[in-house]
Amino acid sequence: MMMNEKQRRFPFLLKLIAAILVFSGTFVVAMLFGAADTTIRDVWAALTATDLDEKSMMIREIRLPREVAAIFVGAALSVSGAIMQGMTRNPLADPGLLGLTAGANAALAVTLAFSPSTNYFGIMIACFIGAAVGATLVFGIGAMKRGGFSPFRIVLAGAAVSAFLFAIAEGVGLYFKISKDVSMWTAGGIIGTNWSQLQVIIPFITVGILISIYLSRQLTILSLSEEVAVGLGQKTVLVKTVLFIVIVLLAGASVALVGNMAFIGLMIPHIGRAIVGTDYRYILPMSAVVGAIFMLLADTLGRNLNAPFETPVAAIVALLGLPFFLIIVRKGGKEFS
Repeated sequence: MMMNEKQRRFPFLLKLIAAILVFSGTFVVAMLFGAADTTIRDVWAALTATDLDEKSMMIREIRLPREVAAIFVGAALSVSGAIMQGMTRNPLADPGLLGLTAGANAALAVTLAFSPSTNYFGIMIACFIGAAVGATLVFGIGAMKRGGFSPFRIVLAGAAVSAFLFAIAEGVGLYFKISKDVSMWTAGGIIGTNWSQLQVIIPFITVGILISIYLSRQLTILSLSEEVAVGLGQKTVLVKTVLFIVIVLLAGASVALVGNMAFIGLMIPHIGRAIVGTDYRYILPMSAVVGAIFMLLADTLGRNLNAPFETPVAAIVALLGLPFFLIIVRKGGKEFS
């Protein structure tokens, strides 16, 4: 029994190490390439030196916080998507498709309209509340019909609630003449991310990911069936409540930082599942690393496709995510499992 466990874990460790190596290479590429020509020496000086020249200062104050944001947002959205797919046993679950992103956007618009002087921490709290409201509406509507949750019923409820909440955000923006401010937040991108924002966001994302990994065994049991989880003595209500709070933390923090970023939480868990199998003890850490790699690549493409102009990261993610979504719908979620 112990030998079989070691045999299962050892390949996972190799895969995780390989993913971390790919992540490291991707981070270096993201730091090197952009509108401004930089070298490895410039990047090293930006990371280590105290007396910086113009290029190194640009890297430290503009490019580095941007890539750190990409890492944490990619990991947060990927892990939250994986948790949602495990909890609902729905291969189409994603924070953007199930109302969390739209709820956070609506809350952000309302906050900017009624309290424009709110600081960044207050905006983030509003996004948490909005994400929770959006997800509650979707799950409430999805549970109204007898038979419980079905993947497509949840997706339809998510589409309806998301459209409604996005309309609220747009309406508030037009009525209070803050459409430009709302659009700057919700367009989906990491332009202008600074260290003060990261100091607020990173602790929430880190705590959320650590809690999810701690509960990954319970999530694996939940992903099998509710009856199995109860039969094995799991406190399903408590576990679901904690995981729901984690999802709200991860999705709300991500929206507060980069706005609307759909499909990452849908795609990456399926890719992670294809690499490491169906055990969420392995899926969650792998999803975090692969999500960080994906966001670094998307941001690097956005900065370089039409330099010195920027291609929105959300557009790149959507171009990749929509075909992936259609494949999953057609295959019933089993294509990448």
